[in-house]
Amino acid sequence: GRHSMLPRHVQRLGRDWITHWNGSQILTLNSPVSSCTRWAGHYPPWASFPFPIPADFSANWRLPPFVGPWRQFQNSKWHLDNYTQSSCFHLPNPSMKSEGEEPSTKKRRLSGQHEETDFSNQNEASCLSVTRNEEKHSSKKGAIKRHWEYFCQQSRTIKISENKESDQSNTESEATFDFTVMSYNILSQNLLEGNSHLYKHCRQRLLFWAYRFPNILQEIKQLDADVLCLQEVQEDHYRAEIKSSLESLGYHCEYKMRTGRKPDGCAICFKTSKFNLISSNPVEFFRHDIPLLDRDNVGLVLLLQPRFQCKTSAAVCIANTHLLYNPRRGDIKLTQLAMLLAEIASVAHQKDGSFCPIIICGDFNSVPGSPLYRFIKEGKLNYEGLAIGKVSGQEQFPRGQRILSIPIWPKQLGISQNCVYELKQQQKEENAGEKLEAAKLDDTQDIVVASKKLSSKLRHHFKLSSVYSHYSPETGIPEVTTCHSRTAITVDYIFYSAAKDDTAVQPGAEDSSHGGLKLLGRLALLTEKDLWTVNGLPNENNSSDHLPLLAEFRLIER
Repeated sequence: GRHSMLPRHVQRLGRDWITHWNGSQILTLNSPVSSCTRWAGHYPPWASFPFPIPADFSANWRLPPFVGPWRQFQNSKWHLDNYTQSSCFHLPNPSMKSEGEEPSTKKRRLSGQHEETDFSNQNEASCLSVTRNEEKHSSKKGAIKRHWEYFCQQSRTIKISENKESDQSNTESEATFDFTVMSYNILSQNLLEGNSHLYKHCRQRLLFWAYRFPNILQEIKQLDADVLCLQEVQEDHYRAEIKSSLESLGYHCEYKMRTGRKPDGCAICFKTSKFNLISSNPVEFFRHDIPLLDRDNVGLVLLLQPRFQCKTSAAVCIANTHLLYNPRRGDIKLTQLAMLLAEIASVAHQKDGSFCPIIICGDFNSVPGSPLYRFIKEGKLNYEGLAIGKVSGQEQFPRGQRILSIPIWPKQLGISQNCVYELKQQQKEENAGEKLEAAKLDDTQDIVVASKKLSSKLRHHFKLSSVYSHYSPETGIPEVTTCHSRTAITVDYIFYSAAKDDTAVQPGAEDSSHGGLKLLGRLALLTEKDLWTVNGLPNENNSSDHLPLLAEFRLIER
């Protein structure tokens, strides 16, 4: 008959709307707030969200009534629950589909099962084991399923240990210290509201800070990292609740707010049961005397001492940053990175000339394989002829083809092409040199000096490896760390200085100084397809547009 099938806009009611029964023929909104309509049985992944709060519902939704004899609804299998008390019925999902109404580029999978992604590449296959972390990650409906990947059969026991090695060539004791590090862009509320076009796919109530913060805090509790590197930490929220909440979990917090009028910044928080703070070193990328550096991004570098007994001093350098987003200003990005690396070199430098183990976390606003990414991992970059818009790789077809200048930043910044601070004595000699002698330099000397300054090669002294491989080795599908209405890419990283015996490290990235760090495990990332099964980011359970990155390391000091 005419009413044997419900129209499409009514079919979606079970997923999104609170409805009420007020009589046997007409649906209205006059029932108590506790009354609700929901799907019977299980929910598809993209529909497993809490129902709108009454304020949202009354303000945003108007339910069109539909009329018909009750017997015409019996074939639709509507169930009446406690009609006289709660006036609530449940819509079963088998006969109602809304798949065709999703954007063609963002189809949600209705199966409720996520494809398992094998993140082990060919070099890691012999020593990687994948297991489920049942205790850490709940199986509630609509939640993203992520698993731990372990290297070389290392059990995830975050404990201090001292192992005696009875190797034929080495009988010295080796002290080890295991700890976990998280990098997480938690999405500043101010930036969320200022870029609402990126979150058109989200329900409005999921974007309020009052909803988001408990989710973020719960995620931090569940992952239980020893060191947190957080980006986009809004200053007023940090002072009001973030800092106190993390301190109640046993963390000590260091924070650096962005300069200018930007209300967010970077934070590094560590468990006082695992580390002592040696020094905290903020880095401001804004320089009023250098036109190139007119942006308000910042970094933070901490030197931490592990709390375990060891004959010699041990330290770990933890750095956190959020580089400029603008895809067309690769010159600024590289200069900001150089400033961060110079501060790390200063903080991590030890008396014997080597560097203590280093971990660099953050949102670098650059994709894997881009020139900026390669510079971090390879320690060198020849940028001659490189277009500014191609430095970060964020745009497949970058607008504008302006070439990077040589050198990128001026001499007055005080940072060399090797990304270290130049000696203050040299700066003083350069600024306070004898003007008469400088004026008498002949042309040939000027040419020699100019040629030395026109080097197009950047270098840094760290041998860094990435915790993540960024691609699924079996399918070649990229992993992503952020996913919203405009894009889904990798921009967040954890880089570390690897020990010589680290089996997870890429060739050539070993650090022979002071043992280094060994990667024991990591929390696997997901693909864009996986994330759209839960309606992208943010969603009901994940309240940032970025995924948290998490890795477990072993500090090896010989």
